[in-house]
Amino acid sequence: MRWNLRALMADAGMFQTTDLIQPLRDHDVQLSREQVFRLVTRTPERLNIEVLAALCQIFDCGPSELITVKAQHTSTQAEAGGQGSRRDISIGDLPPVRARLHRPDTPNR
Repeated sequence: MRWNLRALMADAGMFQTTDLIQPLRDHDVQLSREQVFRLVTRTPERLNIEVLAALCQIFDCGPSELITVKAQHTSTQAEAGGQGSRRDISIGDLPPVRARLHRPDTPNR
């Protein structure tokens, strides 16, 4: 995932993280300087929908311009030389396991 907020800010002539505080407040989003700094300089793990909507309105963009998602290439069993890793196995590929029932009053063998 690529967080494009810094580039959108530069395109809008905002070169300091504090330049974003007042536009966010104009959209009723109250964030501290530290929170805005983290929002601009790091890719957020979680994002409030109101903050996302405000950013889209401030920069006149859609969420897809703010967040770019790149598909990752996963290796297939053929690429791994026929030796599938644990991640390549789905639940349907696992063989059934025979259940062993024990009476509660007898020890396990």
